[in-house]
Amino acid sequence: MPEAVIRTDTSPPGLLASLDPLLREWLPRQRWFAGKGRPVTGFSLVAATELLPADSRLGLHHVLVRAHQRHTPAGGGAREPGDCYQLLIGTREALPPRLAPALIGHVTEGPAAGRTAYDALYDTRPAEVLLEALRTRARIGGLRFERAPDDGIRAGLVPRLMTAEQSNSSVVYGDTFILKLLRRIVPGVNPDLELPLALAREGCPRVPAPAGWMVADLAGRSWVLGVLQPYLQGATDGWELALRELAKGEDFAAEARALGRATAEVHTALARALPTVTLGHAQARQLADGMTERLEAAARAVPLLRSYAPGLRTAFTALADLASEGRTWSAQRVHGDLHLGQCLRSPDGEWSLIDFEGEPAKPLAERRLPQPAVRDVAGMLRSFDYAAHSADARVPGWAESCRAAYCTGYAEAGGHDPRTDPVLLRAYETDKAVYEVLYEARHRPDWLEVPLAAVRRLSVPEPA
Repeated sequence: MPEAVIRTDTSPPGLLASLDPLLREWLPRQRWFAGKGRPVTGFSLVAATELLPADSRLGLHHVLVRAHQRHTPAGGGAREPGDCYQLLIGTREALPPRLAPALIGHVTEGPAAGRTAYDALYDTRPAEVLLEALRTRARIGGLRFERAPDDGIRAGLVPRLMTAEQSNSSVVYGDTFILKLLRRIVPGVNPDLELPLALAREGCPRVPAPAGWMVADLAGRSWVLGVLQPYLQGATDGWELALRELAKGEDFAAEARALGRATAEVHTALARALPTVTLGHAQARQLADGMTERLEAAARAVPLLRSYAPGLRTAFTALADLASEGRTWSAQRVHGDLHLGQCLRSPDGEWSLIDFEGEPAKPLAERRLPQPAVRDVAGMLRSFDYAAHSADARVPGWAESCRAAYCTGYAEAGGHDPRTDPVLLRAYETDKAVYEVLYEARHRPDWLEVPLAAVRRLSVPEPA
């Protein structure tokens, strides 16, 4: 069924057509663009909403656009539908120097002819428009701005764009709130809003509770566009903190232990808030088969992996064998992409978990499936490995100490030590390391040795 196109009554027709040549050049250069390496062949409009009049000093348009790219699978040259991106496009007669990094291009035809188009998130006034819409629970065209019933949003908070984002964009308002704008969006319930809301209902203090959110209503379905949360002023993300301690040669075990406790608290709250399931023989076999398939695909793509593949495969066959003997596992909603960079430590030493979107490359339905909690644990264990290898000077035993401390902290708060289920833990850690090998081979070859070191370790089963 074709997607509906939404416009407010005053939204000028032909806007996308006039921007098309500019977006073909600009969009692939953005860090959050997912289709790198393949040229954009065209665009189709999903929705367009005018937020500030196009003929005013500053025009502002909220645009959802599908970028079409040619993808040639093994069997032929079919074109896939393409990813849908959220753009906030401003137009001015000329850009002031402070907005030079936001430039999209100069429009030569259509309703914005003679004006300059730019990424409006860099600009104070457009960012203020979004916060005011959230504060007042505005409805603008097909856009719906919501806020939590008990959360007051003060007007006049000064916005600033955070420049360290990769797969999304975030704006901080006066060190009080942070608005995360999802760039590549899909219809349905997004876990980046769903899970923090569920945790807020449980009173879990380890995850900032959403203060507001943006939604587009299209053809009877909702698309989550952004989430407003409290800004944890003075907090340091776990990756930066770990590297800082490594550079000083300091031990990180106490922080890793506290982070393990925080992770277990979040998992416990999620298990209370949302349904859990039991993975029996059929489900565990399917899980192991999926891991095996990913290994085989990665080995085909990365020749360095091939000699380790037989040993790595035993991690997955061991899981399937346990299932065939009648072993079952509990599965629940999890973070889905947990690593040191998804954790924030406040100045008073408390850890929080953020960014519950999961792996953006995976389909939304897959990201929302219940999974064993050890998946998150495995992700964090791999993150300690990455931090240890990223330091200018190696600290012997640093990663091993952090891994042990993290599991100890997890057991203290969650009542279950992940190390007591070594088969499941090894399977998930192996699956993660295989993914990392494929990613680094494609995007950061200089980092390939980091997951390969884990591959060498994981390919040899530990003695029973």
